[in-house]
Amino acid sequence: MRFLTTDTKSNPTLGILSLCARSLNYRSFLQLRHSFSADGLHFKARTPGNGRGFDQRAPEAKPLYKDPKAPIEARVNDLIKRMSLEEKVSQLIQGDMNGWMDFSDPLDNTLSHNQTGLEEMMRLKGGSIWGGYSTPYEKFVYGVEVAQRYLVENTTLGIPAIFQSEGLHGFTNNGTIFPSPIAMGASFDTGLLKQVGGIVANESEGLGITQLFAPCSRSRTEQRFGRVEEGYGEDPHLTGEMGLAYVQGIQEGKRRNVTASTATARVAATCKHFSNFGSPQGGLNLAQVSGGEREQRTTYLKPFHRACMESLAIMTSYNSYDGIPVVNSKHLLTDILRDEWGYKFWVTSDAGAVDLPRSFHYTCDTRECCAKRALENGLSGEMGGDQVKAGTVNVKFIDETVKALLRVKFTLGLFENPYPYADYASMIRTTESKTVLHQIDTDSIVLLKNDNNLLPLSKSISSVALLGPHADRVTFGDYTFLGQDKNGITPLAGFKQFLADASSSTKINYAKGCELWSNDQSGFDEAVQAAQNSEVAIVMVGTWSQDQSNLWAGVNATTGEHVDVADLALVGAQLALVKAVQATGTPTVVVFVAGKPVAEPWIKDHANAVIAQFYGGEHQGPALADIVFGKVSPSGVLPISIPRSVGTLPAFYNYLKGSRPIDPGFVGDDGHLVFGHQASNTIQTHTSCALFSFGEGLSYTTFEYSGLQIEPATISPGAGFTVSVTVRNSGSMDSKEVVQVYLVDNVSSVVTPNQYLAGFTKVLIPAGQSQTVSVPINGTELAVWTLNDEFVVEPGTFTVKVGNSVTALLNGTLTVS
Repeated sequence: MRFLTTDTKSNPTLGILSLCARSLNYRSFLQLRHSFSADGLHFKARTPGNGRGFDQRAPEAKPLYKDPKAPIEARVNDLIKRMSLEEKVSQLIQGDMNGWMDFSDPLDNTLSHNQTGLEEMMRLKGGSIWGGYSTPYEKFVYGVEVAQRYLVENTTLGIPAIFQSEGLHGFTNNGTIFPSPIAMGASFDTGLLKQVGGIVANESEGLGITQLFAPCSRSRTEQRFGRVEEGYGEDPHLTGEMGLAYVQGIQEGKRRNVTASTATARVAATCKHFSNFGSPQGGLNLAQVSGGEREQRTTYLKPFHRACMESLAIMTSYNSYDGIPVVNSKHLLTDILRDEWGYKFWVTSDAGAVDLPRSFHYTCDTRECCAKRALENGLSGEMGGDQVKAGTVNVKFIDETVKALLRVKFTLGLFENPYPYADYASMIRTTESKTVLHQIDTDSIVLLKNDNNLLPLSKSISSVALLGPHADRVTFGDYTFLGQDKNGITPLAGFKQFLADASSSTKINYAKGCELWSNDQSGFDEAVQAAQNSEVAIVMVGTWSQDQSNLWAGVNATTGEHVDVADLALVGAQLALVKAVQATGTPTVVVFVAGKPVAEPWIKDHANAVIAQFYGGEHQGPALADIVFGKVSPSGVLPISIPRSVGTLPAFYNYLKGSRPIDPGFVGDDGHLVFGHQASNTIQTHTSCALFSFGEGLSYTTFEYSGLQIEPATISPGAGFTVSVTVRNSGSMDSKEVVQVYLVDNVSSVVTPNQYLAGFTKVLIPAGQSQTVSVPINGTELAVWTLNDEFVVEPGTFTVKVGNSVTALLNGTLTVS
């Protein structure tokens, strides 16, 4: 570890720190460093030279860019003019901590580094550094500290780096793992999701991570796509609101020891994948997305515009849209994002995406072409600079791109304090984080069917069979690290703990029954026997993903990045297991543990109760127990529609008017066909209407809606309005309710959706009580992308639908004049 601490006679503190640094006794060094005042953490003022020594010129007065009281734009402009071309290019290309740290053994805690590798990495790729490694916290903090110290103290301009990791549903460097985004979308609770984002930022901030790759703000999901689990659902409005909440949770606050009033964030969120990534053709990762400008504006771009204008970073997608690789799309990345929307922060490509026009899309024949187009058309990072030296790229594009990254660094206050915190351990898995974890795990569970109020189960029930391959397994979504499942609690463990805490004598009869991935039915007899010996049988089946190590090693999975499927039915022997248990006559509850919809109409028709538990967090087991035994009433609703089969895709609820069959047929249990006939004489054997639609979700209580008011009932174009309704909990159990507001544009110049979500809120209403719920609706929700290629709120009437699903309980009319 190299610290330029030479004036030890005049400052004994620096001598001690220098000695500790030279000996590489980092534990002692940290203890000493943090025992001194803030002034004692920095070295004597000198003018650095070329990064490997000191410049002997007289020190310059403090430059403007180092003045925390100066405006950010003034600091950016002052710094950019001081940077050499090499220093600018270094800011653009993502570096990696493995250039100076050895993370090959996730358990090794040796506090040492390769100084030559550190200096070379910072010379070539010193702007942003990938730090997503499974390694002891102490070693990770050491690696960040030595790098930031080198950059700040040993380089000419002292520009700190941004350290990056994943954060879709938790800080992957062994932080708290929350439910997958698709599950958190089911909560329909923006306030709760904002708390989750704040906790994820807390856990990463203390370790020196200052950028997280999250949230995924894509909508209109192709359900065969392996990455369904990474988004908040199929609806643009829901995705935009949930994404904004997560961005705000991650960024709000200020890093410690930062005084600049312009430093308004502590960790940078990264909205991804901009912009049309969620509906690849055939559901295949990286495949083209087809559509026109109207669909792009009203479906794909809408959630990004809502969620990401506050985000300090945006990541582009791999795919092409309308024949143009997104990473090269001037229309998307410059005309819309930069010029029309005024986005001024950092835009980066996804890993390796800059080269795809050459190796995948075949719109470039050289890497120089790829880099030139990405830089000039998108002002995005992670590309080389040789073509600048050759004169093929105007340096103004380099400057504008670097400025975007510098704005982020100033907004984060990194020039004042880029270092990890001494008490980082106290910020991870706190009491608060566990409370929020349990709430989001519970509130994300969706009850889809409950015949004869089978659920909740009584705590005095004599026995329950807990069956299936998911019953004694912690199942996280992708973007977690190897071994993080050890922090989770299985359903079996959660049920046992719940019953023990309730002093219940209920017996749990557990049997796995089958593997997730196998057709082997040799375990059926044990499962059937357990069901026969129990009052109720709970069968847990579904999909599964893998941690990042196993996923990219090719270990089997049915969801996750690059794991796309041709069928949405259960794989292996899982459906047969459900049928065998149901045939015993024991009332049967089926729990779908999944990262995407599972299309099994037989289960809907024959199971007594159905629960959807999209991949949960560390408390997935206790949360499910709370729901099953009625400690908490279920309040999750579907963020994505569940089709009858893959053949009936697409199944999204907000289809354009006239886009669904009017006379479908069906296939009977015994296989007989009943044919339906559309007006076009197309023979149908399945309805395209969803098995369970977006917005559906049952409760253990009942809610009554009355007194719909629309204020004002007549508005001018562009004005907003408020929808109010009285909701009464007419049941016997306190419960949360998701109040949903849908709009129908009755007559418009272009075809519009049959209905679309325009607002929602989640409220807790005690049993027997009523609450007036008001949902403000932004006037932009009424706009259509017209034939003149612009958003316009057209005069006319809108039907306002209010309820707890897409099936409205109350209707009203709004007039725009």
